[in-house]
Amino acid sequence: MTSSHPRTAVLTGADSGIGRATAQLLATEGFDVGITYHSDEPGAMAAVEEIERRGQRGLAARHELGSSDAGDVVADLARQLGSLGVLVNCGGTGSSAPVTELTYDEWRRTLGTDLDGAFLCAQRAARLMVDQVQGGRIVNVTSVHEHVPRLGSAAYCTAKAGLGMLTQVMAMELAEHGITVNAVAPGEIATEMTGHATEEAFDVDRPGNPVGRPGHVNEVASVIAFLASPRSSYVTGSSYTVDGGLTLMAAHGHDRGDRDWARL
Repeated sequence: MTSSHPRTAVLTGADSGIGRATAQLLATEGFDVGITYHSDEPGAMAAVEEIERRGQRGLAARHELGSSDAGDVVADLARQLGSLGVLVNCGGTGSSAPVTELTYDEWRRTLGTDLDGAFLCAQRAARLMVDQVQGGRIVNVTSVHEHVPRLGSAAYCTAKAGLGMLTQVMAMELAEHGITVNAVAPGEIATEMTGHATEEAFDVDRPGNPVGRPGHVNEVASVIAFLASPRSSYVTGSSYTVDGGLTLMAAHGHDRGDRDWARL
C-alpha cells in the first residue's frame, strides 16, 4: 500500500520559490500537479506551463489559507486530478515583531495561515487518501525555526513548531492507512521572499553558515520529492532540516560569539 499511491499531487503556495521548484520536479517524476496561489496569478500560470512542458497535467487555484474552508481547494483540485497521492503544504506567511510589540491581529494572521491553514489542508488530504485506500504522502514545509527560536518571530516560530508536532501526530494516526507524514525544515533559501534571486544562491556569502551560502530552491525540492515518492515508504514522522548546517550553530552555542545567528 505504501508504494502504490496515485501519481497526483497538490501543492499549496506553489506560484514561486520552493513550491514552484517542487511542482516542476514532481512533474518531471511523472506527477500530475495542482497548485494553489494567494495573489500571484501570473506566477501560478507560469508554474502550470512549466508542469505541462514536462508532459504532465497542471492546474491552479486561488487559495486563502487563513480561511476556515482552506481544505476545500485541496479537495477540488484532487477531484479535477482524479485522485490525490501527495499533498505538500508549502504556502505560508512571515511575521517579524518583538513579543512586546506583536499585535494580536498579527499573531492570529500568522498562526491562521501557517498552522490553521496547513492543518485544514492536511486534514482534508488525509480524509481523501484514507477513502481512496491507496496510501499517500503528506509533506509539511516548516522551517529551521520549527526546531530553534528566532529573535523577533514569536508567531512564526510558534506556528512552525506547531506544524512540526502536528506532523508527528498525523504520522502516528495515519500509518495504518499507508499514509506517511513528514516535515521539511528549510534554512535560508534564496528566493524573492528572502531578498535574493534564486540564481544568486551560490554567490551570496554567509560566513555564519557552515556551507557558507544560502540554499537553492532545488535543494529543498529534491528532499520533498524524495518524501513524496515510493522511495520513502519507511519514513514517517520525521523532520528533514535543509539548512547547510545552520542549526549546528545553535547546537554548539553560537560559536561566533554573538546573536547574529538567531536573527537569520
